[in-house]
Amino acid sequence: MEKKKELLFSVTRKDFVIEPYKGSGSGGQHRNKTMSCIRIRHPESGAEAIATENREQGRNKKLAFKRIVDSKKFRSWIKIRSSETAQSQKELKKKIDDIVDKSMESDNLLVETYDVEEEKWIKEEAKQDL
Repeated sequence: MEKKKELLFSVTRKDFVIEPYKGSGSGGQHRNKTMSCIRIRHPESGAEAIATENREQGRNKKLAFKRIVDSKKFRSWIKIRSSETAQSQKELKKKIDDIVDKSMESDNLLVETYDVEEEKWIKEEAKQDL
């Protein structure tokens, strides 16, 4: 039987700071005049990656994203964030269960039955074995 997976949190492009910049060094005029290099930062984790190998910004962006998600800092942040979120969800479920259990105690229940002959509702004491 396959274990049910639950989304704990998500990371989107909005969580990253993407900074294109002009390259320097060897590679000629094209490299020095176009914004083809990319630096990507994830402020929450402190992870950072750059890509300057390709002449196309799109390729460098893909490469930088791959590098940042493979980085040790980012992976550590993912593990910490996952465990924090899972723990807080467990605590929330426990609180909800406690509230439901408390509300189902016999002192909090009103049991009524309808008497067809007298055409009225009759209150009864809640039973302890619910």
